[in-house]
Amino acid sequence: MENWFENYWHFAFGFVVQLLFSVRTFVQWIISEKSKRVVSPVIYWQISLLASFLYVIYGWLRVDFAIIFGQCFSYYIYIWNLNILNQWGKIPRSLRYIVWFMPLSVIGILAFTLKGNIPFGLLMFGSFGQIIMAFRFIYQWWYSRKAGQSLLPNGFWILSIIGSISILIYGIIRKDPVLIIGQGAGIVTITYSRNLFLNWKNRIRNK
Repeated sequence: MENWFENYWHFAFGFVVQLLFSVRTFVQWIISEKSKRVVSPVIYWQISLLASFLYVIYGWLRVDFAIIFGQCFSYYIYIWNLNILNQWGKIPRSLRYIVWFMPLSVIGILAFTLKGNIPFGLLMFGSFGQIIMAFRFIYQWWYSRKAGQSLLPNGFWILSIIGSISILIYGIIRKDPVLIIGQGAGIVTITYSRNLFLNWKNRIRNK
C-alpha cells in the first residue's frame, strides 16, 4: 500500500494547486453574488490557466495520466476564454508558447515513462471523471461561442458536480489526499449549487 508520506512534497504542491482552483471558484462566486447573476470574470480564467498549468506538473509528479489527460481539454478552453476577453495577447509571446505547448510535451514524455502503476480499469474511471470536468469547459466554450461572449451556463455547473463526485471517488481509491480534499471540500459543491440557483433566479427575474 502506498505510503502517503513518501511523496509529501508532491502532495504539498498539489494542495497549493487545489487551493488555486478553490480560489478561482470562490472569486467567481463572490463577483456573481455582487452582480446578482452568474458572471465569467477575467480573473476566473487567469487563475484557472495558472492552476491547470501547475496541475499538469502535479500529474507528472504523481505519474497519473488521468490527471494530465483531463486537464488538456479544459486547459485550451481557458486560453480561448482569455483570448475572447482580450487578455491572452497581453501575455509575452515567448511565455505564450511555453504555456501552449507544455501539456502536450508532458503527455509525450509520460507516454514513454508510464509504467502501469495504476490498474487500467481505475485509470479509465479516473479519466472519465477528469473528462467530465474537462467537458464542462468544452460545453462552456460551445455555449459562449454561440452567444458571442464568455458565459457560465447551467450545464457547466451540473457537469461540475458530476465530475467532482467522480474524481472524489477516484481520489479515495487512489489514496490521493489532494484529490480527496480538493473535490470533497464543501466550498466546491456549495458554489456549484449556488451558481445554479443564481442562474435560475436570474431567468425567473427576466421573464
